[in-house]
Amino acid sequence: MTFDLEYNSERPIMIIPEYGRHVQKLIDHCMTLESKEERNVMARAIVDVMGNLQPHLRDVPDFKHKLWDQLFIMSDFMLDADSPYQTPSKEELQEKPEPLAYPKSASKYRYYGTNMQTMIDVALSWEEGELKEALIFTIANHMKKCYLNWNKDTVDDAIIFNHLFDLSGGKFDLRDSKEELSEVKELMKKRNTQGQNPTKNLKKQPFTKNRKR
Repeated sequence: MTFDLEYNSERPIMIIPEYGRHVQKLIDHCMTLESKEERNVMARAIVDVMGNLQPHLRDVPDFKHKLWDQLFIMSDFMLDADSPYQTPSKEELQEKPEPLAYPKSASKYRYYGTNMQTMIDVALSWEEGELKEALIFTIANHMKKCYLNWNKDTVDDAIIFNHLFDLSGGKFDLRDSKEELSEVKELMKKRNTQGQNPTKNLKKQPFTKNRKR
């Protein structure tokens, strides 16, 4: 007595194994149909089955489009059937993406973030006046706060002024300024109070139950 056993190691490799062997066999059978009308009917039925196997992707944009693309990919682009979308090609799938360029705006003061450089660039475009001076000191205070997030110990105002001078290309020079930035305790207090649940500070009210007499 012999058994016709089929091992996975002897089976063809599935291109998208998430759909299982049965869906792959359905696609292989669909390609053997002689009539294109029959292939179109069966292709639509296979797409419906694939959609039922991936219910969590129904809210994804172009859900049907992705299923049809996967149908042709699993057929190794050999299925001759009409698709409601543009049929993908093997060349498009195998095309390598263009390499990403490294950011050119990388600064040695990364703990300030890119938004800080954007704020400085905006301040550089402002006309001279009290508003610009106030903005510069606001930026300096924010830089001090960011520095404390990176180094939680302490920071001297002179360090912030030197960094501001460097980031602004020498345009904002507060190194000889007699004005001081906000105290470390004040900045740390503002940072700690941000994001707290306001309900924590509410006093618990005693529970009283009204009883009918």
